[in-house]
Amino acid sequence: MKAHVLCVFTLELMLLCPSVAISQTRTFSESPEVLLGLREDRSPSLSFVDVDGDGDLDVLVANGRHWPQANEVFLNNGRGRFTLGYPLGEEFSTTYGVPAGDLDGDGDPDVVVANDLAPNQIYLNDGSGRFSLEGALGPEVESTRGVFLADLNQDGLLDALVTNRGMENGIYLNQGSGVFGPKRGFGTSDDSTISLTVADVNGDTHPDLVLANRDGQPNAVYLDDGTLGFGRSHPFGTGSDETRGVAVADMDGDGYLDIVAANIGEPNGIHFGDGTGRFETSVSFGGENARSYSVAVTDMDRDGDPDIVVGNIQAQNAVYFNDGTGRAFTVVMFGGDSDVTYGIAVGDVNGDGFPDVGVANSDGLNGIHLNQPVGGR
Repeated sequence: MKAHVLCVFTLELMLLCPSVAISQTRTFSESPEVLLGLREDRSPSLSFVDVDGDGDLDVLVANGRHWPQANEVFLNNGRGRFTLGYPLGEEFSTTYGVPAGDLDGDGDPDVVVANDLAPNQIYLNDGSGRFSLEGALGPEVESTRGVFLADLNQDGLLDALVTNRGMENGIYLNQGSGVFGPKRGFGTSDDSTISLTVADVNGDTHPDLVLANRDGQPNAVYLDDGTLGFGRSHPFGTGSDETRGVAVADMDGDGYLDIVAANIGEPNGIHFGDGTGRFETSVSFGGENARSYSVAVTDMDRDGDPDIVVGNIQAQNAVYFNDGTGRAFTVVMFGGDSDVTYGIAVGDVNGDGFPDVGVANSDGLNGIHLNQPVGGR
């Protein structure tokens, strides 16, 4: 296996080629060990989900962005290889995201296709991983950059949150059987929201919204008042960050959720929560001129604390292994310097107990970097 650069990052120091010994047990191949076809589409994101109910993770790939292309399904053969693939639907679309979840209560994951300046569409699963177009999420045609599924009103049904660039974001409440109510706006009328995540950041048992904004707009946390009213908000970051992705986890083990932000043109950030919904203490990580378009947080080495996976544009991607403090990391790079990784997903595709990393590369090959022990399998 090709050796990888291991880096130590702390608040005081980032060593690109450290001479000190580093304890790190996991690594990733430079090139994807598993390819998701040989097409070079404009792929902004992908999702890991068991679409056919056989117990392993399959892959949904979003294609197009501003140019209509076919979205794809790849089925796992049970050993972390994807030997069968087919289009998600017959339509070509300008897709940014393909989030999956059980929308109609029949026990299998369905898909909402998030499209730019075209209707966002609902595809229902027949239980075998084959999807049929049910209809549009709503009548709106907007500059959608993502759809995110979460049970906002805690009725046991997945609702849809739509983020739009330069237009009002929206919530669509699931009314059962995959039928959604009318749009309920949140944020401002001209938010440039690229991504969001849902989490109870102030401990009141209500799900709050964490927004990643660009175009010079501040990032913000919108707090749920218990009635799906999101009138109260707190900013996080510098106020002018160009943030493309956010994830939430307790990075420092203090019992409060923190925010990890992927930025372009500046370092990425970790914003530490105080349990009230405010994030006033921050640290930076990554390069000064980072172009990070996506981020995920999970325990990649199974040591009990959350690690960070970042997808970069025209630079290697990176896994930041947390030392437990949320302020010092060992960094493992993977992928190529010329990759254009718009989206990442993490999940254990080969059943070895460690999350692997899927990459959606625009105008490049999509694939999966397997999480492996240093020194070989």
